[in-house]
Amino acid sequence: MSEAGTVEASMEATMDAPPRLDVDRLLDDPQTRIIVCCGAGGVGKTTTAAALGVRAAERGRKVVVLTIDPARRLAQSMGIDSLDNTPRRVPGIRAADGGDGSGELHAMMLDMKRTFDEIVEGHSDPERAQAILANPFYQSLSAGFAGTQEYMAMEKLGQLRARDDWDLIVVDTPPSRSALDFLDAPGRLGSFLDGKFIRVLMAPAKVGGRAGMKFLNVGMSMMTGTLSKLMGASLLKDVQTFVAAMDTMFGGFRTRADATFQLLQAPGTAFLVVSAPEADALREAAYFVERLAAERMPLAGLVLNRVHGSDAGQLSAERALAAAENLEAENLEDGGIVDQESGKAGLRDSTDTDPDPRTDADVITAGLLRLHAERMQVIAREQRTRDRFTSLHPEVAVAEVAALPGDVHDLAGLRAIGERLAAGVPAGA
Repeated sequence: MSEAGTVEASMEATMDAPPRLDVDRLLDDPQTRIIVCCGAGGVGKTTTAAALGVRAAERGRKVVVLTIDPARRLAQSMGIDSLDNTPRRVPGIRAADGGDGSGELHAMMLDMKRTFDEIVEGHSDPERAQAILANPFYQSLSAGFAGTQEYMAMEKLGQLRARDDWDLIVVDTPPSRSALDFLDAPGRLGSFLDGKFIRVLMAPAKVGGRAGMKFLNVGMSMMTGTLSKLMGASLLKDVQTFVAAMDTMFGGFRTRADATFQLLQAPGTAFLVVSAPEADALREAAYFVERLAAERMPLAGLVLNRVHGSDAGQLSAERALAAAENLEAENLEDGGIVDQESGKAGLRDSTDTDPDPRTDADVITAGLLRLHAERMQVIAREQRTRDRFTSLHPEVAVAEVAALPGDVHDLAGLRAIGERLAAGVPAGA
């Protein structure tokens, strides 16, 4: 391509580039009180949430990071032995340039059952709370009933926000399809509580005493007989006992869940969709962006993780491959033999026992050129994938985070990720 063509292509790329996500502006804004990181599995949500927490704390904010992912990566990267349902202060936070040293970072991991227990203990008298906690159906429900984790995450978020001990809450969610349950939990809970099944089970308790039992035996004998066959008499009794004990609390569940849902829609909340520059992950990201728009949730932008760049981007893959082939051809003419077995540019002489230093240098150079060509092909593929996303959602601000050579396992690594988030573009881009 001519120099004029290169300049024209560069200008066109600049014009088509999506708006840049200003992460520091988001973190520094005192109006930003909640950041929710969501996306497909394996794209770096936990690391992104932790890096945002570290950077915000070192810039002067009091932050708590709540992870719903049961993986232990967050605790390990922050130098904490373990995380549980209680926020724990992270040591080693220091003032960044421009920070006043007043920032703090706490981290915690959602304990679904313990959160449920806390709700029961906090909204009923000790005797009733003990009866509920000992109920076999409650124990099953609180330990792993479908949707309970997402609802309890909403509860915990509401609790943290109500305490007002932190001016920024960063939430790390499960993979995106599960994170959608995070949004759906209040609605599903309302449907459950308003459903015919719950009304049937609550009816005897509402009538009360012997009259209730008579009503149950006469008016719903067929219904309960069917339920007994499906669930077993013992389980049905446990469910009825649970519903009777929880009756006065159901309205509170719905009220708090609806309030938390409204909190997620409020201007002080920002959703960050985290993705990798891969087709499947960006399809999930696009799905989530559309869902957030449908729910009127405030989307801050897209974090595109593990993006590859090159400081020699002016050398295209085609030119690098051509140069490698020329070097290999010259060595063949000089009597070298290309070792095609490994697919690399390894050369060996068919007659000489002593290697020619010049030939060795050419072999290394050709190999490096081929590696560079592979890197440029990866960069081009990632760019095409990103461009497909931005063509569908040109309004979404993007921060591209350069890939690190290794895993993040300490605060220094999280700081490095934070710096890349703030830069918004990969190294060498």
